[in-house]
Amino acid sequence: MDLNGVERVRLAPWSEGDFWLLERANTPEMTEHLGGPESEEKLADRHRRYVEPFNGCMYRVTLADGGETVGSIGYWEREWRGGTVWETGWAILPEFQGRALAASAARALVDVVRETGGHPALHAFPEVDHPASNGVCRKAGFTLLGQVELEYPKGNPIRSNDWYLDLRTGS
Repeated sequence: MDLNGVERVRLAPWSEGDFWLLERANTPEMTEHLGGPESEEKLADRHRRYVEPFNGCMYRVTLADGGETVGSIGYWEREWRGGTVWETGWAILPEFQGRALAASAARALVDVVRETGGHPALHAFPEVDHPASNGVCRKAGFTLLGQVELEYPKGNPIRSNDWYLDLRTGS
């Protein structure tokens, strides 16, 4: 739902036919804060991981009105500070950015993850210097815990913000 209570996006579970979306998001512009574009082989591996059952789920984000695909969002397990938490991440295609669709998708995902259960918290780790993704976290109701050092992809150190949402209380 958006800030006016109107449903803006829907989440459709990732399927075999969604590989094109990974390809569309695999540009220097879209992967600037993720270590850069991936090889075709890595994209194919990622797609297989998204299609096969795993601890979490990936979704295609579609417009509620018309069903046009605008991006992707998902959640997965991550070991974090001595425990297991859910982590989330998203990608909204350039022509749909700036419309608060990522924040709407993140709020919809919070509801899904809350229903799934399993872990009490959902985290997001956008790079510190990525204002759009940090804004999504803020608009989706996450609380900023501070800055952390991570690697993404493996071997590529980044400085990220740790955004937290308590799935039991919503803050």
